[in-house]
Amino acid sequence: MTFRDLLLDTLRTLWAHKLRTFLTMFGIAWGIVSITLMVAAGEGLRVGQKKVSDSFGKDVMIVFAGRTSMQAGGVRAGRGIRWEATDHQFVQREASSCKYILPELGNNAPVHSAYNSGSLLVTGSLPPFADVRSIAVAEGRYPNWDDEAAGRRVAFLGSDAKKQLFATRAALGQTISIGGIPYTVVGVMQEKEQDSSYDGRDVSKVFVPFSAVLRDFPNKPPSRPHEIDRLLATPQSVDDHEACKWEVRRALGRVHGFDPHDEEAAHIWDTVEDAKAFQTMTDGMKAFLGVIGIISLFLGGIGVMNVMLVAVRERTREIGVRKACGATARGVLWQFFIETLIIVFLSGGAGMGFAYGLCAAVNTLPMPQYFAGLLASWNAGLAAFALLGAVAVLSALYPARRAACIDPIEALRYEAGT
Repeated sequence: MTFRDLLLDTLRTLWAHKLRTFLTMFGIAWGIVSITLMVAAGEGLRVGQKKVSDSFGKDVMIVFAGRTSMQAGGVRAGRGIRWEATDHQFVQREASSCKYILPELGNNAPVHSAYNSGSLLVTGSLPPFADVRSIAVAEGRYPNWDDEAAGRRVAFLGSDAKKQLFATRAALGQTISIGGIPYTVVGVMQEKEQDSSYDGRDVSKVFVPFSAVLRDFPNKPPSRPHEIDRLLATPQSVDDHEACKWEVRRALGRVHGFDPHDEEAAHIWDTVEDAKAFQTMTDGMKAFLGVIGIISLFLGGIGVMNVMLVAVRERTREIGVRKACGATARGVLWQFFIETLIIVFLSGGAGMGFAYGLCAAVNTLPMPQYFAGLLASWNAGLAAFALLGAVAVLSALYPARRAACIDPIEALRYEAGT
């Protein structure tokens, strides 16, 4: 029998047993669809959460001034600590494991444009602040080092602040009044999702050079004019973040006379630790979904195995007739092998096509804040395809081999029930 004749005979056999073929194909396809969608949903949740988390900042540590909880240098505990506008310069020199040490000062002020007004938070820091806090530019530019050195009165508007002050009108080059002082708009922020902050959403702020906010909008009494709200620190790399944190506390302890082990004196919101905790959570979620996927594949494999075993058993008489007519054991095995391959590839292709098509269709819809869509993984689909295909092939070939090796008369008697 030629390969063409064998293939045609196999297709006729599959067509003759349509229900059994459909059930086998459905089991394989459903297993592939289920594992692909589960992995895609888990990855979409992980990426969505990470995207929102990264919108706040990149490996940033926010250092707040507090009160001492330990004695240091003969000074009692409970002393209030306040950061000064020049602290970042000393800390930057002392903290070699830190990439940036940035001051930040923010105060509410009345802001007016030619079209509207509002009370907005005016924030000042150094130019790397935009990168550290994931502030992307939609139009124009963020205040640069030349602006900082000259103390220029230039402003960068958050996306919501721009809408409030100018609506749909162009804002670049326009003059706004901040606390009665004219500032020129040099840039507009790109919209971003933000799930956490310490003083408000970035899209609602007005950003100006640090030297300008320190001069025009300093903290009010009882604070001293050159006190600032907080310091921002970023490590050279994620591996350096613990060293960076310690060096920051040590340097600030030297300047302000507190014990560097006193975490209450310099409280640090460590987003690097938050990211590691989030990574642990997502790893656990992926492991859980992986276990659920393996169970689904196992159950699907059992279903496929049962159908294939019953199918071969029901065809023991057919195998006997074929052998009585001159078919060899090898030819019988080849027919079952090709038949199973056709089922596996058709059902596997249909399952993967449906799963990835559904993912693509869902991803065209608006997604909630913490979900990036169904991000399908080819690895998961191919692994499910390979596993269920192997189960189907082995489930068919093992009993087929046993049936092909018995005497044709015994095969006929076995099927006939005599």
